[in-house]
Amino acid sequence: MTGRTTGETDSGSGSKTDTSTGTGTDTRTRTRPAGTPLRVGLIGYGLAGSVFHAPLIAATEGLVLDTVVTSNPGRQEQARAEFPDVRVAATPDELLARADELDLVVIASPNKTHVPLATAALKAGLPVVVDKPVAGTAAEARELAALAEERGLLLSVFQNRRWDNDFLTLRKLLDGGELGDVRRFESRFERWRPLPKGGWRESGDPAEIGGLLYDLGSHLVDQALVLFGPVVSVYAEADVRRPGAETDDDTFIALTHANGVRSHLYASATTAQLGPRFRVLGSEAGYVKYGLDPQEAALREGERPDGSPGWGTEPEELWGRVGAGESPLTGGGRPEQTLPGDYPAYYAAVARALIDGGPDPVTAAEAAAALDVLEAARRSARDKVAVTL
Repeated sequence: MTGRTTGETDSGSGSKTDTSTGTGTDTRTRTRPAGTPLRVGLIGYGLAGSVFHAPLIAATEGLVLDTVVTSNPGRQEQARAEFPDVRVAATPDELLARADELDLVVIASPNKTHVPLATAALKAGLPVVVDKPVAGTAAEARELAALAEERGLLLSVFQNRRWDNDFLTLRKLLDGGELGDVRRFESRFERWRPLPKGGWRESGDPAEIGGLLYDLGSHLVDQALVLFGPVVSVYAEADVRRPGAETDDDTFIALTHANGVRSHLYASATTAQLGPRFRVLGSEAGYVKYGLDPQEAALREGERPDGSPGWGTEPEELWGRVGAGESPLTGGGRPEQTLPGDYPAYYAAVARALIDGGPDPVTAAEAAAALDVLEAARRSARDKVAVTL
């Protein structure tokens, strides 16, 4: 039993391939003058587009935010204020009509639009980054992957939580064998939001692909698969707890990995007392970490990654603890310095993939494997049975 799967790189799973596999250097980038940044079109300027993608794209050497697509007048003005040189389009069709002026399309629009927009962009000859979940089903994700391979284009999925500070720290501990053989992995994205906020993420319409299972669950499952590999059995509970809520807001997923590790994953908007972000139990020691990576909060507050050493760091009092035999809350174990979080690494890897033929940081095949698990979890919760994969 091991702490992590083999064949991984520091920027995520995947191996370097040529253009015949759809992850190598795009032909348009080879004809551009050296040093010319790749022009990025961003579809969607809500939370994902404005808080995550736009700032990270703008901070990445080799990329420039060329166009933002949003039909909302307020968001159009916001984009112009935050990026004075950006062009604004009201519809994706306007953007794709001038596909020859772009080098990459990023899709940060509502979940139900991911597949049709990614399909249209790939057919227009553009590499694509899609926010998670890439699709509503694993079959759709694999169809997109096949289209990208056929066209020789990059198709990458924005799983930014692979570059959370706690996740990077846990990977270091596992690589060093400090916990021994991992037996149980507990991972939580818990919040206290007793009243629904509304919007498509909390819609009960299946077409919207809302609910916590596919939202926060996409991150939880992806991290578990990166750390501990394929899953053979899935059990899940998905509840609707809050008055007026239309879709799952309190979800638990239990995974049995092929190597014997058990992952217990929690996603909830109804948690009055938050548990540890990670509790990882091994044959030699455990690692317990409370609190969230600070990068999302920093981006929401308008801070930008500028290459300074302070980005993604947290104070010593928030470090996790490694030890055995005593609770970390009563002083058990030793403090483990949390590595800095590094969301900018994702787009840096995308730029390398397009310019130099480097590996796709998060492949559609990996996203499809996570969707296999999420679909099994949905069936398990509905039928109240464990599902074998």
